[in-house]
Amino acid sequence: MSRRRTLSTKKKLALLVSAASVAGGGAFVMASTSNAAAPQTAAESTVCQGLATALGNNQRFIEGQRADPDAQSAARISNREAVVAQIKVQQEASGCAVGESAQDPQATQPAQVTQPSQAATTPSAAQTSPASSGQQVCNGSTVTLSGEDGAPAASSNQFPAGTKLKVTNLDNDKSTTVEVTSVSGSCVLLNNAAFEQVREPGKFLIRRAVIEKVG
Repeated sequence: MSRRRTLSTKKKLALLVSAASVAGGGAFVMASTSNAAAPQTAAESTVCQGLATALGNNQRFIEGQRADPDAQSAARISNREAVVAQIKVQQEASGCAVGESAQDPQATQPAQVTQPSQAATTPSAAQTSPASSGQQVCNGSTVTLSGEDGAPAASSNQFPAGTKLKVTNLDNDKSTTVEVTSVSGSCVLLNNAAFEQVREPGKFLIRRAVIEKVG
């Protein structure tokens, strides 16, 4: 008799659970789905914009090396492909759309483009060299990271290896002076160590930056 009651109780519980699942299961699934945060895009997050810019600049650099290779291109491409993979890991960890790519608008412009009126008055300054020591360069450029490890350094598509650049983040007044050690697809990309010296916590993009050639 007691066994029948136990079975009967179990059946009732099972029916109750089943009914609850039918009545509330859909709502639970909907709630779970609505609470799941969708990946953020570059337009929605400064962090994601910085990572997308870093990814785009590295991809552009790889494309350039493949289009016009030299003896070191294979090694450079291999290194940058590893950087691209690491940036995608950072995108995922930061809740960004993995693989979203954006290129720094300044990266597509020729070095030190001078307005016609300025060129007419100072042709030698516009044509002889990218910049003299102490001159502000890359006006309007944002600064992001290349994703490369190692001691603080920079890469650039405008300045040769050995050039020293001072980068100041106007949002926190932090600055770093680094040497260009490699080529990139942007006016200046800081490697991880250099970017850490001037970044704001949690950000992968410096919107207001002053870049100076100091050596």
